Amino acid sequence: MAETRSLRRGRRPELMWGLGLTELQRQQIETAIGPGFFLRNFPSGRFPWKKELGQAEKPTATWIPWRIWNDIPEFRRNEYRTLANTQRILIQENEDDLSLEKVLEEGFLTVIRAPLSRNKVQDAVFRAKEVTSMYSDIYRMTEEILLERELLARKTDQLMFLNKILASANESLEPATILMNAKETLELILPVRQLHAAFWQRRDEGYAVDVELYLNGKATPDVESRWVEQLMAQAATLGGGPVNEFQIGHVDPARRPEFNHGPEDGRLVVMPLTAGQESFGCLALLCEPEYRLGKDEVETFRSAVNHLGLALRNAMLFKEVKLRADHDGLTRIYNRHTFDERLVYELKRRQRYRHDLSLLMVDLDHFKNVNDTYGHQAGDAVLRKVGEILTESLRSTDLAARYGGEEFVVLLPHTSEQDAWMLAERIRARIADVCFESEGRKFTVTSSIGVASVEAGSLSRDEDLVIKADKALYQAKNNGRNMTVVSGRQPETISVSQ
Repeated sequence: MAETRSLRRGRRPELMWGLGLTELQRQQIETAIGPGFFLRNFPSGRFPWKKELGQAEKPTATWIPWRIWNDIPEFRRNEYRTLANTQRILIQENEDDLSLEKVLEEGFLTVIRAPLSRNKVQDAVFRAKEVTSMYSDIYRMTEEILLERELLARKTDQLMFLNKILASANESLEPATILMNAKETLELILPVRQLHAAFWQRRDEGYAVDVELYLNGKATPDVESRWVEQLMAQAATLGGGPVNEFQIGHVDPARRPEFNHGPEDGRLVVMPLTAGQESFGCLALLCEPEYRLGKDEVETFRSAVNHLGLALRNAMLFKEVKLRADHDGLTRIYNRHTFDERLVYELKRRQRYRHDLSLLMVDLDHFKNVNDTYGHQAGDAVLRKVGEILTESLRSTDLAARYGGEEFVVLLPHTSEQDAWMLAERIRARIADVCFESEGRKFTVTSSIGVASVEAGSLSRDEDLVIKADKALYQAKNNGRNMTVVSGRQPETISVSQ
C-alpha cells in the first residue's frame, strides 16, 4: 500500500535532490511525492558541490539517472556516497543496461525503471525513509553503547582511583607520608600544583585551638608566610576559635620551583576534614586556574577526600597516642620510659663505634618552695618553660626527658665531656635568666646540673653513666646549688656559680 505524505502547517518539507533529471522525470517525481517533500533538481554541469555538501540540511534521497552517474568524476561520486542519511535512488532509462550487482556495487539503495509511475516513486521513497530510519536507530544504539562503554570505563577508572587513594592512605600512619602519597594520586584526576594541610585541636580551657600545619615543601619566606596566613585563617574559621599555638612541618623538605606559588597563583580548593560532626582539619589544594571537574569527577574527588580524612584522622590520633606514651604530658618533652629505651640504644651504639657519649642531669633548686609559695599552677609553668628551654638548646640527635618531678635528663650522643659542660652551663644560665610571674608576684628559679661522659676509647663501664651523672648532681646541690659539676672533678675547679 502506497504511503501518502502531506505537508503539515508549520513544518518544512523534506529536501530531495535530483541530479540531471529531465523535466518529465522531475514532474513525475514531484507529482508522486506530494507537498511533504521539496525536490531540488540540479541541471547537468551544476551539480551540488562544496557549498551544498557543507550545509547542515542534507537531502533525504537523491534521484540520479544512470547516464548522469556515469559522467560524474569518481572523486565527486565518493562525496555523494558519503552523504550521511541520504539514500541514492538510481533511475534506469530504456537504453541503460544494468544488473543488480552493478547497482549494489555502486552503493544505490534501489533502481526504478522509466517511466516513473506514482507507485514506483512512492515505493522508492518509502524504502529510502525506512532505511534511513533503520540507520538512525542503529546509529543511536551505537552511540548509546559507546556512551555506556565510556561511562563504564570512567566508573572503572574512578573505582581504581579510589582504590589507589585508599591503599596509599593506609600505607602509613605518618600524616606527612599520607599527604605526599595523596598529592601523587590526586594528580590522576586533578592538576594539583601543591597540597597543604592544617590540623587543629581545641584546648580544654577555652575556644582557642592549637594548629599543626603541613606545607607541601619549602618555599621562599614571603610565599611560605602567605600560605601560613591562609591556613591559619582557615583553621580559625573552620576550627571555631582563635589560634592559640601553631607549629609548621614540611611534607617535602626540599625547596622546589613549584613551591614558590602562593595561594593566589592558581585555583585554591579548600576541603574541610570532619570526623562525626566535628571538623579537625582541612586540605588546601592549589590547582591549575582554568581546570574544571565534571559532575562525576567531583563526586569521586569528594569520596577521595573522605577516605583521606579518615586516614589522616587515624594518623593524628595515633600520633597523639604515641606522643602521650613517649612524652611527658606537662612539659611535652620525652618521658622516663622513652629515655630508658634510648639510653640502652645509645650505649649499644657507643660500645660498637666507641664514640663520645654524655649525660646531663638537671634538677631545679628548692622547687618545693615554688609550689608552696606560688601554687602548683606556677610550678607547672616553670616545668613547661624548662622543657621548652631544653628543646630549644639541643640538636635533633639529642634527647631531653623529664626524669621525675623537677628532675630532667639530657642524652648527648657524639658529645665530649667539655662540650657537655659548656652546654650545661648555657642551659643553667638560661633557666636562671627567666623571670616568672604568678598573681602579680615575680620570681626566678635556678638549677643544679650533673655531667657525666664516656669518652671515645674509654674502658669504663657504660652502665655507670647515670650513676655518675646523679653523683655529680648531688655534688652540685650539696655545694650550694645553681652550679654545674662534672663527674669525678672537684666542684670548685669545674663549676660556675651565680
